[in-house]
Amino acid sequence: MLIRDFIKPFWFIIIVIIALTFGQVIADLLLPNYMADIVDDGIAKGNTSMILRTGGIMLVIAFIGIACAMAAGFFASRTALSVGRDLRKAIFNHVTRFSLAEFDKVGTSSLITRTTNDIQQIQQTTFMVLRMMMRAPIMCIGGIIMAVQKDGNLSLLLLAILPFIGGVIYLIMVKAVPLFRVVQQKIDRLNLVLRENLVGIRIIRAFSRLGFERKRFEAANEDLTHTSISANRIMAFLNPSMNLCMNILTIAIIYFASFRIDKGDLMVGNMMAFIQYATQIFMSLTMITMLFVMLPRAFASAERIREVFDLKADITDPEHSEKPDLKQRGTIRFDHVSFRFEQAENCAVQDVSFTARPGETVAIIGGTGAGKSALLNLIPRYYDVEDGSIEIDGVDIRQMKQHELRELIGLVPQKITVFSGTVNENIRMGKQDATEEEIIQACQIAMADEFIEALPLKYHTEVAQGGTNFSGGQKQRLSIARAVVRKPQIYLFDDSFSALDFKTDAQVRTALETQTKQATVIIVAQRVTSIQQADKILVMDNGKIVGEGTHDELLQSNEVYQEIVASQT
Repeated sequence: MLIRDFIKPFWFIIIVIIALTFGQVIADLLLPNYMADIVDDGIAKGNTSMILRTGGIMLVIAFIGIACAMAAGFFASRTALSVGRDLRKAIFNHVTRFSLAEFDKVGTSSLITRTTNDIQQIQQTTFMVLRMMMRAPIMCIGGIIMAVQKDGNLSLLLLAILPFIGGVIYLIMVKAVPLFRVVQQKIDRLNLVLRENLVGIRIIRAFSRLGFERKRFEAANEDLTHTSISANRIMAFLNPSMNLCMNILTIAIIYFASFRIDKGDLMVGNMMAFIQYATQIFMSLTMITMLFVMLPRAFASAERIREVFDLKADITDPEHSEKPDLKQRGTIRFDHVSFRFEQAENCAVQDVSFTARPGETVAIIGGTGAGKSALLNLIPRYYDVEDGSIEIDGVDIRQMKQHELRELIGLVPQKITVFSGTVNENIRMGKQDATEEEIIQACQIAMADEFIEALPLKYHTEVAQGGTNFSGGQKQRLSIARAVVRKPQIYLFDDSFSALDFKTDAQVRTALETQTKQATVIIVAQRVTSIQQADKILVMDNGKIVGEGTHDELLQSNEVYQEIVASQT
């Protein structure tokens, strides 16, 4: 998808902008002519009526030019803002289809920069193109024609100074354009450092790394600043250089014109008009130069946005989806499943096979990096398997539509996420049409009603960004309630009880047993006490299942499980 695809719908408005810009330029080009007439035929001859009449015409032309300029500016601004709006909407919709693998490729910080700063660059450049690029060439060509018409000999002075102007523009283009491309990369880096500092502020303070992180931010900030200053310093050379050229040309015009005026070959008014046309030509060249500097930066931003659009989601819905067997109601079957993260040497999950049935609780335990969470993330298709298959109710999940698959699942992730809004709104993420009674019941099962009832506004209490006004255990219970209110066929708990104390952990698991009697439950846990009552426990090590059975069976026969139990008791 290209940027021009977002501009095409506004072709009619662009034609209107061109017509209005043409009217504005014609008005600007006519005014010096009338001014010359006033000086030569009005002031020089003392013809007051002619001055008033021509002055009135100039006022009308000036008002027409102003009206055209205002209308063109309005439509150009509206078009640029609409293009930016459509781009942001399209990128957001495209990114929401990404699997976790695509997010890993681009990076969250870079996606934020591309959606904000890069689109802002394109938006500003679109406006400048619609105003300047439409106006500058017409103004330049029209100014040259009018200048030659006024006096061909003086026009040779324009040709004499053009090589110097061309040299200035070339130097600016060669030096500034590459720097502006680098600026976008430096903004990416600064956003990355800033985001890491804001998200990880507690860790940074806990380890007294504020000084180090401050230096890291200052280094990225200084790097961006120096690059931006270097680019803008070169750009700052443009206006003084053009003004110097313009002033030299004006002096030359007055000097050579004075001889011709003395001979009677040139009128004073025509000389003044010629100077005005020369000024308009220089202004148009300055605008063109600024555009040539802005365009590469916009092209760099457009390329970065195109990279996002070109990144196609690996996980897509099948053309003809299959419906699960309603008689099985949540049966999950892993058949020799293997999976590895991109660019990883070893498999995160290797040759895993097991079955989880309705009314059954399957627990997964193992050391850090054993592949427990990776295995769980395969069920809702956050990642796709590399080998083997995962079936739900007899259907390969790759043959199901993603939203239909995920409607069957209630997930409580390892990384707790709550959203800004009220407690009610957070729990309704699990079920949009949940009633107040269903929300209260879900909170009671998750043991979240205890602290919610103590809040001033209870279920209508606002949740701060990132849930900073709640503790880790409280956010975990809200996350459990969000899954419970959905009443799904499959519950996935990814180390979802780690922030709870032993008493609350036991209460929540007891309450969940009643709620999940007819559902399939898969629990990933670190604590043996959280899973010892499970119907089946899978012990994982280095991505493989090295043990399967009940707590008592594994305690007797599995060395890895024995080590885990021993380490916790």
